[in-house]
Amino acid sequence: MTARARKAHHDAELELYRGILDEPTEYKDAFTWTTVLGAIFCGTLMLPGAIYLGLITGGGMGAAPWVTLIIFSEVSRRAMKSLNRQEVVLLLTVAGAMMAAQTGVFGGFVYRAFVVRSDPVMSAGLAGQFPDWYAPAADSAAITERTFLHIDWLKPFLIFGVTTWVLSFIKRYTLGYALFRLTSDFERLPFPFAPIAAQGAMAIAEAGDKKNAWKWRAFSSGTMIGLGFGIFYVGLPVISGAFLAKPMMLFPIPWYDMTTVTEGILPAVPTGITWHLSLVITGMIIPWRAIQGTGLAILLTFVLNPILVKTGVLTTWQPGMGTIDTGIANRIDFYFSFGIGCAMGIAIISLCQTGRAMYQNIREKRQARKDLVGDSHDPWTIPVGRGDWSLKLCAIGYFAAGTGMCVLCKYLVPDFPVKFLVFFAFIFTPVLSYLNARMIAVNGQHVDIPFIKEGAILLSGTKGLNVWLAPFPEENFGNQAASFRVKELTGTKFTSLVKLDLFRMPLTILLGFIFWSFIWHSNEIPSATFPWTEIMWDQRIKNSLIMWSATTGDGLVETMFDKAFKPWFLAIGTSATCIMFFVLRSFGAPIMFVYGFVRGIGRGCHVFVLEIIGALVARLYLNKKYGRERMLRVLPVIMAGYLVGEGLVGMACVAVTLISKAISGLPL
Repeated sequence: MTARARKAHHDAELELYRGILDEPTEYKDAFTWTTVLGAIFCGTLMLPGAIYLGLITGGGMGAAPWVTLIIFSEVSRRAMKSLNRQEVVLLLTVAGAMMAAQTGVFGGFVYRAFVVRSDPVMSAGLAGQFPDWYAPAADSAAITERTFLHIDWLKPFLIFGVTTWVLSFIKRYTLGYALFRLTSDFERLPFPFAPIAAQGAMAIAEAGDKKNAWKWRAFSSGTMIGLGFGIFYVGLPVISGAFLAKPMMLFPIPWYDMTTVTEGILPAVPTGITWHLSLVITGMIIPWRAIQGTGLAILLTFVLNPILVKTGVLTTWQPGMGTIDTGIANRIDFYFSFGIGCAMGIAIISLCQTGRAMYQNIREKRQARKDLVGDSHDPWTIPVGRGDWSLKLCAIGYFAAGTGMCVLCKYLVPDFPVKFLVFFAFIFTPVLSYLNARMIAVNGQHVDIPFIKEGAILLSGTKGLNVWLAPFPEENFGNQAASFRVKELTGTKFTSLVKLDLFRMPLTILLGFIFWSFIWHSNEIPSATFPWTEIMWDQRIKNSLIMWSATTGDGLVETMFDKAFKPWFLAIGTSATCIMFFVLRSFGAPIMFVYGFVRGIGRGCHVFVLEIIGALVARLYLNKKYGRERMLRVLPVIMAGYLVGEGLVGMACVAVTLISKAISGLPL
């Protein structure tokens, strides 16, 4: 296949995903009393259960947004006033945002109250070194009495609850919007996963429309599948755990660990299967080339790790270690530094590819306009009524917000060099956000460039804890582009999102304060009452101490960071990533294949097993029988229904758990 033919095939595949839903012809403002009541309903009735379930099991109420949507849709229909698709999608958005606040500002404060007096911090000799703008002192009445109604919480709240949110809000609707305009309007990338939320919401909004009845049937089918699987995956362990000392699990959570079984032939390779049916549906939706790339990367890991064991690189790993212990051991010996190198290689490749693609797109579009006489199409043209705003306003707003974040960080950490803050605010964050927006737009995947912030802190020579705790101008707004694309597909005015966030955040702070205050004051967090939190928060602090030790050590004792950081492995990671990329591209590997390969580097096969099964079923049977385009219209609706069904089971189990805890004398 020639280069031109490959490019044509690639463009056709992108247009296939982009054409799953027709572009809307009109846009409506969806910020109405319905969405306001939906936010209040979800926050007051479902948020406390989500907080409590998160503390006990580490999960949440993922179906709460869909349940809220269905309830309001049915109530409106019986009141002879059906919701339009714009109200439905915004109601889904606000309910999801409320559930995401199950940790929020005050959940973070509870964690900080634990950090400043935790055993790992005491053992590391860091007690009393935390600044008052991070959390009150360990002996403060604000912590000993477990209350937020104390003056010692005022400074942390003003910094992390107000200032950082305002600055992030401005950047989200300036840089995030600009990324959407670039990737969707100008480059016309497909955003393959945007129709999941869009079609799921539209299935409910158009439930009474005979022309679109297939959407409701697909949604209902997905719901029944989710209910059936959720009873065994979620219901059985949660319900049995409320009455038994050890919960019963038909499907091991979070995965079935096979590392000790395969260690004879695959030493130091974490293996297992994540038994979650949504992965099968996900595999059906992800582009086939991306699945192939991920499979190659995982296969490479299977080959590399045993070689590293034999050559004496992976020395910490010992037979009998499971997935988690194997991952930690490999990280200390090799993958911490190698991962930094791979991240640098990905950054170099992404920058080169992105710059080249942008340059080619601009040239091709200019040439096309010259070749087509009378063609007045402008790729930057804004659809009428979509609720857009000026890109010049975006540039001014982002500059002001980025400068504000730099000033705040400099105020909290005076020793940190300004040049690093400027780099992260005005170079790294926009570039990283664009790379993520582009990857999400191409294959629905997220990419990160880890350890850049940590590297800058180490290069700066700044000492102490403050530099790790201060709000840093390193953010990623790539997901915001996908959010705008979903709203565009449903004909929702973008100004509705701005109004929604301005209303939601104060409500989230108020409800978070009420519920977190009650739960925290009622019982110590973490404690035996909250088993997941008791284990995971301690592990989280220990992981943080690896990096904290790099700027708090005295230089006389080897720290965990000293053991893990190996420059030679970093260089190998950078070189190997770049070489592998150019080898794949030289053999004509599509860009989706390359992105899939990046996604699978250094990862285990736990998630991939069911994804590849779903991909094979779709490619070998479903696509041949029903057509790829038709399946891409149906599968996102089925996925949305599946999440509702499984979530309903989880919500029912939360109720049983809360009742059980209340009877046994625990909070709530």
